[in-house]
Amino acid sequence: MKEKKMLKEKERTEIHVQDTSDKMSKVLEFAMEASRVLLCNGAEIFRVEETVEHICRRFDIKGVDTFVLSNGIFITAHDGTKEVFARVKHVPMRGINLGIVTEVNNLSREISSGKVDLDEAWMILKKIEKMPPNNNWFRIIASGVGSATFAYLLGANFWECMLTVLSGMLLFAGVIFAEKHNISKILVNLLGGAFITILALIYCNIGLPFVLRQDKLLVGSILPLVPGVAFTNSIRDIARSDFLSGTVKMIDALLVFVYIAIGVGTVLAGFDGLRGGMLQ
Repeated sequence: MKEKKMLKEKERTEIHVQDTSDKMSKVLEFAMEASRVLLCNGAEIFRVEETVEHICRRFDIKGVDTFVLSNGIFITAHDGTKEVFARVKHVPMRGINLGIVTEVNNLSREISSGKVDLDEAWMILKKIEKMPPNNNWFRIIASGVGSATFAYLLGANFWECMLTVLSGMLLFAGVIFAEKHNISKILVNLLGGAFITILALIYCNIGLPFVLRQDKLLVGSILPLVPGVAFTNSIRDIARSDFLSGTVKMIDALLVFVYIAIGVGTVLAGFDGLRGGMLQ
């Protein structure tokens, strides 16, 4: 009888341990997926780490350690026994979608408050990840308006702002084309800088009946290529002592500025050389 009792207790313990292991595995898998969606859509490092902690705390997962880099996530947890659970995910750096980041943050809050269980959370997360981006025409028009606004803030006149709208729209149409065909970011920024410079030179040299300043046209039109959110996030990461991730993001943003400058400088140098040759 004693042996049977001990066997039953052992079986119960094993079942409990197995259930706990399965639960931890599922929770960590979901936490990893939610953090991946956040990171690849431009969320800050601290936000990704906090999301993992909130999700694990809601489902009573303790002993959780999270280490997040700009392109990688490492999560470990233990259940009080010798067994350790670990998840590692490589996250390639890509564009920014703050709409998806906001939705995942809202989902994390609902999980923390107990409004959503794990199965429902999985379904919602899959829907969030499949959220379509804004309509391309909306993005193109917004790019043109943003470019003109920036040019106006820098002292552009009415006609310069109008031409900047056109340049910004044409530039972002090219960016969307590049996104669809997976063209290298280096090439996009080099050609984008060159394209905007060519347009500015055309505007200033075709004899339009109003005053145009090349620098205002250039600075305003280049706005769609500027990685403002990425640069700001890198500063926020560094301010929170995430030096490695912040430095990587900052270098990535600074390199974009370099690519744009090379594109602009190459066209301007070529134009000056050509004009000098024609004058001679």
